[in-house]
Amino acid sequence: MGLTDKNYTEQRPWGFYTVIATGKGFATKILHVNSNQKLSVQSHNHRSEHWVVISGTATVYIDGEKITLSVGESINIPVKSVHSLQNTHKEDLEVIEVQFGDYLSEDDIIRYEDIYGRV
Repeated sequence: MGLTDKNYTEQRPWGFYTVIATGKGFATKILHVNSNQKLSVQSHNHRSEHWVVISGTATVYIDGEKITLSVGESINIPVKSVHSLQNTHKEDLEVIEVQFGDYLSEDDIIRYEDIYGRV
């Protein structure tokens, strides 16, 4: 299956993510979103994502719709969908993100809005 062991953590203004597994056509991360933080409003041309909440409560914005997810709930983010992830609670949020696609680089992020000035 081509599973590789490239575990590493990247700090972000909203928290951090840890890559836990990669392979041909997929990457798996744990996103840790600090209290009252939000990822940029973004889309991807080359990958879809599947998010599963493992702790906390997630507020997901996808193509103009707001969805609240609790522990054990999940959502699919199709290629080119405009989306964002937000933690509006005091408890930190953790989400498992599985990316699928032929190109899984961070430079596939198209930002539309960002509270940290990264647009």
